[in-house]
Amino acid sequence: MSHTLSIYLFIASGGAVGACLRFFCTGLVDSWFGKALPFGTLAVNIIGSFLLAVLYGFIERGEIAEQPYRALIGVGMLGALTTFSTFTIETLTLLENGLWIKALANILLNVCACLLAAWLAVELTKG
Repeated sequence: MSHTLSIYLFIASGGAVGACLRFFCTGLVDSWFGKALPFGTLAVNIIGSFLLAVLYGFIERGEIAEQPYRALIGVGMLGALTTFSTFTIETLTLLENGLWIKALANILLNVCACLLAAWLAVELTKG
C-alpha cells in the first residue's frame, strides 16, 4: 500500500469515529440542556479545539510522531468532530506569532463569510 493511500485510510478511519462522536455528543448535550441554543455544537467545538491544541502540543514537543497521529486524530477524528478546532488553532498560531491583524481578519472572514455563504444557500434553495 502506498504511503499516500495509508494516510487517506487513517483520515477516513478517524473521520468515521469523529462523526459518530459528534452525533453522540451533540445529542447527549442537547438532551441535557435543551435546544434553546445549540449547546451540543458549542460543546463539540470547545472539546475539539482543546483536543487539537493538546495533539499539536505533543507533536511540536516531539512526544508523538506527526504521522499517523495528525492524519488519524487531527484531520480525521477531530476534523469530523468539529472543523472549528482547526480554525481555532490557526487563529491561535497567528496570535502567538504577534500577527494580531491577521488573526482578527481570520476571525471576521471565517465568521462573516460562513454566515453569508449559509444565508446565500438558504436564499437560493427557498423555491
